[in-house]
Amino acid sequence: MPILGVNVDHVATIRQARRTFEPDPVMAATLAILGGADGITVHLREDRRHIQDRDLKILREVVPCELNLEMAATEEMINIALSIKPDMVTLVPEKRQELTTEGGLNVTELKNSLKESIKRIKDAGIPVSLFINPSRADIECSKEIGADMVEIHTGYYSETKGEIQLKELNRIKDAIAFSIGIGLKTNAGHGLNYYNVKPIAEIQGIRGLYIGHSIIARAVLVGIEKAVREMKKLIDEVYNKKY
Repeated sequence: MPILGVNVDHVATIRQARRTFEPDPVMAATLAILGGADGITVHLREDRRHIQDRDLKILREVVPCELNLEMAATEEMINIALSIKPDMVTLVPEKRQELTTEGGLNVTELKNSLKESIKRIKDAGIPVSLFINPSRADIECSKEIGADMVEIHTGYYSETKGEIQLKELNRIKDAIAFSIGIGLKTNAGHGLNYYNVKPIAEIQGIRGLYIGHSIIARAVLVGIEKAVREMKKLIDEVYNKKY
C-alpha cells in the first residue's frame, strides 16, 4: 500500500498571512500523524513564504516517521539539509513568482549541477528524490545522475477532466512502470485530492503519495486528523480491493 506523506506548508501559509504564531505547522504535523499520516513533507523556500527554519528544526526533533524536505538545489538549501538531516530530500524547481510548483525539474538541462547536489546530499546519508514530469527521458536521466527515487508530477492530471485526464493518467502509469523497471523507487504528487487520488493509488508498485493542499483545505472544515483519515481510507480502499 502506498504511504501517505502529508505536506503542511499551507498551515504555515495561513500563519504567515498575519506574521503571527498560529496556526503552527508543527502542531498540524503531529495531528496529521495521529490521523494516520506515514510522513510529513515541508518545502523550505528561498523566500520563506510559508515554512520557516524554526519549523523545520522542530519538526526534525518531533516527527517520528518520514520527514521529507522539499527544496531547491541551491547552496543555502543543501547546507540546511546537511545540518538538519531529514529522512529524505526531494529536489524541486522553484520560482519566486509562482504560487505553487508548476512542473517537474528540467533534469536534462540541469544534469551536471543536479548530479553534484545529489552526491553531496547522499554522501551525508540522506536519500534523494527528484520531482519530475512523467517523462521516460527525465526518469532515465534521474537514474543516471544518482537519484534514489523520483516523484512523478501529477499536476496536469489533476487539473484536467475526461479524455485529457485519461491521457495524462496513462502517461503517469507508463512513467511509473518504467521508473520501477529501471530500479527507482517511485512516488507521485501534486494536485491530488479526494476525487482523483484513487486512480493514482491503484498504480502497481507506487511507493508513496505526497498530498498537501487538498488535505489542509478539508482540515479547515473538519479538522486535520479527520481529513487525513479520510484520505487514508480512500487509499486503503484501493489496496483492499486489489488484495
